[in-house]
Amino acid sequence: MKLYSWNVNGIRAVDKKGALADFITREDPDVICFQETKAHPDQIDLEFPQYHKFWASGTKKGYSGTAIWTKVEPLNVSYGLPENLVTEYGLDNDDYGDPSDEGRVLSAEFEDFIVITVYTPNSKGDLSRLKLRHKQWDPAFLQYAKAREDTKPVLFCGDLNVAHMPLDLANPKANEGKHGYTVEERKGIDQIIEAGFVDTFRAANPDLAGAYTWWTHWANARARNIGWRIDYWFASEKIAARIQNPQIHPDITGSDHCPVSIELTDKE
Repeated sequence: MKLYSWNVNGIRAVDKKGALADFITREDPDVICFQETKAHPDQIDLEFPQYHKFWASGTKKGYSGTAIWTKVEPLNVSYGLPENLVTEYGLDNDDYGDPSDEGRVLSAEFEDFIVITVYTPNSKGDLSRLKLRHKQWDPAFLQYAKAREDTKPVLFCGDLNVAHMPLDLANPKANEGKHGYTVEERKGIDQIIEAGFVDTFRAANPDLAGAYTWWTHWANARARNIGWRIDYWFASEKIAARIQNPQIHPDITGSDHCPVSIELTDKE
């Protein structure tokens, strides 16, 4: 089974460019997890009948949003974080809006695993959303992922809006302490790993530099490969041994992010 994750930064724009159809034709994913769809399903007429399509759209149109498209019909689909976590971590109280109402989390349960896609809130250039991100969102989402793991192994993916290690961005010294590379945000990834989830790409490529998933539009950054690795596939330890060929696909264009993928082998 081939599973892909892609922050499309507007699925309507990617579709209009023809990049969505090109991607699906070329890669033929079994499961696609999208982030930053910026669309409600009634705003776009998409074909691709081979997929069951599920959307978690934000209340605010044209903003945020996730989706899961899958060839295998899931047993069930869950939208957003549970209300108890929203209340416990105060996620409905933020100066920018309600992050629990922005379509940021979507999960699909299959026979022997659960897929979760997440679009983590950006801490903002002035770090004004860092507290929400570090003290509220990150622990709430990790608690959710661990709770889902109580029933089946979890594969979660998405744009986590943070480069974890110096190896994960082109200019770590220049970006130290800036949004996407603060101590607090990086600690969030530390805690995910400490909780038993495996960074599938880095586990397979522990020393590989220059492997990025996002590039700014400025200064021809993508052509020069001045980027960041902020899109991930994490796996429960119980299923990590079934993961093969974790890949980053910088040659797939259409968004400022590129897709990341894993292959899941059958159970032994």
